[in-house]
Amino acid sequence: MIKPLLAFLFLLVHFTPNNAFQADIVDQLAAHFKLGNSKEIAKNFSSSVELIILDQEDVYSKAQAEQILKDFFIKNPPSKVAIIHQLNNAPFRLGILSLQTKNGKFRVTISMALKKPSNTFLITELRIEADKE
Repeated sequence: MIKPLLAFLFLLVHFTPNNAFQADIVDQLAAHFKLGNSKEIAKNFSSSVELIILDQEDVYSKAQAEQILKDFFIKNPPSKVAIIHQLNNAPFRLGILSLQTKNGKFRVTISMALKKPSNTFLITELRIEADKE
């Protein structure tokens, strides 16, 4: 009984596409947002990122976007994060978070695209706007 189960698990792991293991990327990003960890979030940035934070909007390099996000977290220390919505429509992913900070509540929209050959999702657009609730 154990041998067939182990064989099945091996086959399942072996033949599952790589991006399936990144299925929890929105959960990981939510955890990084809760900690205000711009460095870990930036590891998931594409080489250029469309960044919209409140009234500031432009396309930035990975390093520039990380610094702008870091500044946002310094001004708005996070206290709570909740995932509102997730969409997995390969080759795209979307995550919408509710971010509570010491200075107010924000809605975070993260758009990701599948990048080859690594088969990982990278953030192409990050939007942080005041929550209208």
